[in-house]
Amino acid sequence: MLESVGALTGSPWIYAVVGLSVLLDVFLPVLPSGVLVITAATAAAASTTTVTAAAGEATRQVPSLLALILCAATASVLGDLVAYRLAWRGGDRLDRAIARSRRLTSAQERLGTALSRGGGALVVIARFAPAGRSVVSLGAGAAHRKVKEFLPWSAVAGVAWAAYSVGLGYFGGQWLGASWLGTAVSVLALFLAGALAALVVRRPPRAAHAVPAGH
Repeated sequence: MLESVGALTGSPWIYAVVGLSVLLDVFLPVLPSGVLVITAATAAAASTTTVTAAAGEATRQVPSLLALILCAATASVLGDLVAYRLAWRGGDRLDRAIARSRRLTSAQERLGTALSRGGGALVVIARFAPAGRSVVSLGAGAAHRKVKEFLPWSAVAGVAWAAYSVGLGYFGGQWLGASWLGTAVSVLALFLAGALAALVVRRPPRAAHAVPAGH
C-alpha cells in the first residue's frame, strides 16, 4: 500500500494535499478527506517503525503526527468559516433553498437553540457525520448566528475530528501493519463514528415550550 503513496507521504506536499482536501470537503462532501488523513497517519506509523528498526538511521522523512493534526484541524476551521460567511451573505435565495430542505431547516433550528444555550456540542458531533459539517456551517451562517458563538465550537470540532482520524490511522498502522487491512479497519471505524453522529444530528428537536391548554 505504502509503495503507491510513499512519494507523497514522504514529502511535505502531503500536508498541502491534506489541508486542501479538508478545506474543500465542506463544499464537496464526497471528497475522501478523512481517508486521506488516515492514510497519511498510517504512513507515519510505518515510517516510525522503519526508523526504529534502523536503530536511528532515518531512511526517509517521517510524516509528523502533530503536523497532520494541526494541518487538518486548521483547514477544517477555515473551511467552516468560509461556508459560514458565504451563507451569511447568501441572501433571500439561500434562505429559500434552506426553507425547501427539511434537513437544513431542522439543523438550523437545532443549531440555533444549542448555540443560544451554550451547548454547541452539536457542532462537534456534526463534524463526524456525513455532510454534517456542511449543514451546520451553512445553517449557522444563514441564521446569522454570532461568530463568537460558532467559531470556538468549530475549532473544537476540527481538532477532535483531526485527532481522531490521525489516531485511527496511526494506531491501526501500529497494530495491524501498514497494509490495506490496517487502513480499511481504521476507515471503517471513522465511518462507524460518522453513522453514530448522523443519528444524533438527525434526531428531531424537542419542543422548546409546551403549548398551554386553550391556546
